[in-house]
Amino acid sequence: MTQHAPQRDGGVLATAMVTSPHSIASEAGRAVLAAGGNAIEAAIAMGAVLAVVYPHFCGLGGDAVWIVADGEGNRTSLLGIGQAAAALQGIEGTVPTRGPLSALTTACAVDSWGKAYEFSKIRWAGGHPWSSLLEPAIDLAERGFPVSSSQSFWLDYRRAEWSDWPGFAELFGSAGEAGSPFKQPRLARALSQIAAEGARSFYEGDLAQRIAAALREAGSPIRASDLERTATRMADLESVDYRGLTLLAPTAPTQGVTTLSIMATLEKLSIDAVEEGSADFYHLIVEAIKQAFLERNLIGDPDYHAFDGSMLSEAAIVRKAAAIDRQKALPWARKFTTGDTVFFAAHDRQGRSVSVLQSIYFDWGSGVVAGDTGILWQNRGAAFARAGQPVNGLRSAARPFYTLNPGLALKNGRPHLLYGTQGADGQPQTLATLLVRLIDHNLSPAEALAAPRFLLGRTFSDSRDNLKLEEAIPAGTLKQLGAMGHETALLPAHSPLCGLAGIIRVNDDGVVGAHDPRGDGCAVGV
Repeated sequence: MTQHAPQRDGGVLATAMVTSPHSIASEAGRAVLAAGGNAIEAAIAMGAVLAVVYPHFCGLGGDAVWIVADGEGNRTSLLGIGQAAAALQGIEGTVPTRGPLSALTTACAVDSWGKAYEFSKIRWAGGHPWSSLLEPAIDLAERGFPVSSSQSFWLDYRRAEWSDWPGFAELFGSAGEAGSPFKQPRLARALSQIAAEGARSFYEGDLAQRIAAALREAGSPIRASDLERTATRMADLESVDYRGLTLLAPTAPTQGVTTLSIMATLEKLSIDAVEEGSADFYHLIVEAIKQAFLERNLIGDPDYHAFDGSMLSEAAIVRKAAAIDRQKALPWARKFTTGDTVFFAAHDRQGRSVSVLQSIYFDWGSGVVAGDTGILWQNRGAAFARAGQPVNGLRSAARPFYTLNPGLALKNGRPHLLYGTQGADGQPQTLATLLVRLIDHNLSPAEALAAPRFLLGRTFSDSRDNLKLEEAIPAGTLKQLGAMGHETALLPAHSPLCGLAGIIRVNDDGVVGAHDPRGDGCAVGV
């Protein structure tokens, strides 16, 4: 098989392709496709590798949300979302963002790999052995890998905090500067056990018991029975039609419907007739985001609060479009939710596609390591509202509001665009901007990813509720946005705060793709 060079320019056509935020993970996925594997198998290999080489953003102690689609119009989502512990004693009011009490939801990423693998075997005639898909990750954890600049940055950024996180310093404190070797032998043993015994060994049996005992000792409310009840759900996708394409997103409790609402509103506003990169371009996208975000308090676990998708109704979209002033910004003072994740995607020669987000929520999750397993646990429980709130309130065994929303667009019923990004509240913002550039202005994946972006709201480093724009945006455009009432602030060009996105575009004559110049990743074709 011919290996195409890693793609940032998206210019080389391929017959199949992967994209991820780390070149080592992209190579693992490419190797599976080159050996005749399908898109799901390639994605499992990438997800496992990312759990090792990007431990600050994702891991075995986190969750994953998948969209899978084939060339015959079949599509579904796999919601690998852990639930809150059954017993929540000791947690009152707002959930802590770090420490044992923030580690209150179970981790479903490994189960999602297992469910995806079963789907691959049954629906897509997958033939790769389960253990072979985890071998690259095991080898990297055991033999070591060069620390990424991203891992080094986030370790240093949180240095004043992590000395108090259970087991963290022992596991990650030895990681050096970017490029220095880093090994995780304990994680390698956990992955080897999962490879030998299957995905459910994470939830039932010896490994599960060790995880539960370690979490309990650290002070987490999670017990073995909570792990055993953890399971990925298959769910229908939400969708909107947009300029001849069908945009797909996962349903509640994810914010996928938020991205779709933004796009439907922008179509009503005829964003395709607005000059790309102009002040009007940014203004309309930002205002559509605001209208969609005003409704996010309606999203919660549908097991406890019915979700009917009415925010995507024609009447709702017309109302949101009418509420937007084309000349004046709506004042904004909404709390920004931080969060980090990884996006990866694969498209195979049979026209089948997978779009995935995998996360431990905040960088370094809860900071709690599950004993000698080497598994860092997520703090997704911090996404719950206070107990007693009707939609997203903290309650036993519920799933929290979820920022993960990978995307996939169909053209004539077949996968055409695969897209997703890191960034919590920033995810719908980045995705909407990318989609308008890809669809309405026909930019290539690399051009769309490289163009200046923005972030609305507070961040971990700036508590102001302003519109943060990358400094590559022309001064005249910034001045016009200010005149419209936007309180603006500048970010460096290609700031990681504006997301680390990936795109694959499937054309009639081949596949192109790219990964964000704001990160370390690449797209690779075969």
